[in-house]
Amino acid sequence: MATTIADLVGAHPDDAPAIGAPGREWMSYGALRAQGAEVRKVLRGAGVGVSDRVAIVLPNGPDMAVAFVTLAQCATTAPLNPAYREEEFAFYLEDLKARAIVVEAGYDGPALAAASRFGLVVIRLTSDPAAPAGTFTLAAEGGSAAADDAMPGPDDVALILHTSGTTSRPKIVPLLQSNVAASAENIRASLALTAGDRCLNVMPLFHIHGLVAAVSSSLAAGASIACAPGFDALKFFGWLKEVDPTWYTAVPTMHQAILSRAGRNEEIIRNARLRFLRSSSSSLPGPLMTRLAETFGAPVVEAYGMTEAAHQMCSNPIAPGRQKPGAVGLAAGPEVRIAHETEDRLVEGTGEVVISGPNVTPGYEGNPDANRKSFFEAEGKRWFRTGDQGAFDDEGYLSLTGRLKEIINRGGEKISPLEVDGVISDHPAVDQVVTFALPHDKLGEEVAAAIVLKEGQEATEREIRDFAAERLADFKVPRKVLILDEIPKGATGKLQRIGLAEKLGLAEKA
Repeated sequence: MATTIADLVGAHPDDAPAIGAPGREWMSYGALRAQGAEVRKVLRGAGVGVSDRVAIVLPNGPDMAVAFVTLAQCATTAPLNPAYREEEFAFYLEDLKARAIVVEAGYDGPALAAASRFGLVVIRLTSDPAAPAGTFTLAAEGGSAAADDAMPGPDDVALILHTSGTTSRPKIVPLLQSNVAASAENIRASLALTAGDRCLNVMPLFHIHGLVAAVSSSLAAGASIACAPGFDALKFFGWLKEVDPTWYTAVPTMHQAILSRAGRNEEIIRNARLRFLRSSSSSLPGPLMTRLAETFGAPVVEAYGMTEAAHQMCSNPIAPGRQKPGAVGLAAGPEVRIAHETEDRLVEGTGEVVISGPNVTPGYEGNPDANRKSFFEAEGKRWFRTGDQGAFDDEGYLSLTGRLKEIINRGGEKISPLEVDGVISDHPAVDQVVTFALPHDKLGEEVAAAIVLKEGQEATEREIRDFAAERLADFKVPRKVLILDEIPKGATGKLQRIGLAEKLGLAEKA
């Protein structure tokens, strides 16, 4: 069983394809291992050792994938969103205590300005577009005496990411080599990945979903990953035809955009060899899962993940007909249980979802208060509180009620925004819906819904409310329905409930 990222890469034939991209030749596993040796030589020569932290600020694509995989075999990686502004880069670089930063050759943007404040070693990446995908050279500017050429072990930190920080200061999540390797193996097993599989990655590679679900799990299987330059619904079907993947993984908003263009690409869909589609990072509405499965003629596997778990916790089974719309699946790696929401004990029924296993972070860095609130001991194991409310059915499938912070408290009545989403998404004119809390001076919170209509469809706020009222108790029916051209999303394409009222100018008490 793999316990490091080097283990994930090391056991596959030299000539097997590993990393690719639309329009590029494939980098083999042998070349990926050779690239890793060159990367380690440059880092050690610049004084960057096993425990030093290297920020990676690169655009999506094969260079970013290979940079993560190779750097994580010799140091601690910290991928950052290239769209950050200088002050954001400065915050993250200082918070991470970064030693070095990797940027493209010729880059002179805000990440470099922020790095100069802290005297970071700057490592320039020069790509070779004529060579196989992910082929590059590194050159360090600055640095010190050569570092010891040790290899990371299972207990060394491979990857550092921040939580989203929608309501407070982002927390630092260190993930050990063994955490990432365990999660990659869990996903490989739950998706029955083999060396013959090929993933089309459209997820950003500064986020756990793309790094582990797409890239690391494929490496665990000796499979191949074609790395797109980001998600683009207009280009997706061209990539699908060229790359010929057996699967792809995405967030629901991406699946929605793909589905909206499926009718114009029926021939490509007929010829595709997709074995399954995967969805994670936010709740997949049941009607969307059904339409995707019917359109592509393949199972749609919804999974449940989060950064602190090195991504995957639960997954719907891969076997046709075993997927349950509205459920995030069976435990798929860690042990998954339900805990009391305020007391440190495991319970039956509905409560807070907790996990325990080798993929779970050892704890937030430099945040003892968060660790006291997030971890507890019970039944001889250490449990992590996910912050999600949910319950298991009789077959062991977990369904989420919502984030505990997102549950709407309307005068003491607790309302699951996911339940309201599920009902409204059944309306034939609705393309996307996000139910959220609207501040209210008497009730504390009211129910509101932001909606995007399908192209060419029409519906009024009243029609949507009437549709919901026929299917929901009165107190769950949205008091306000906003019909928008677009719902604000986070950097990874996820629709975000927390803070949505403020973003839409509705934060004043009603």
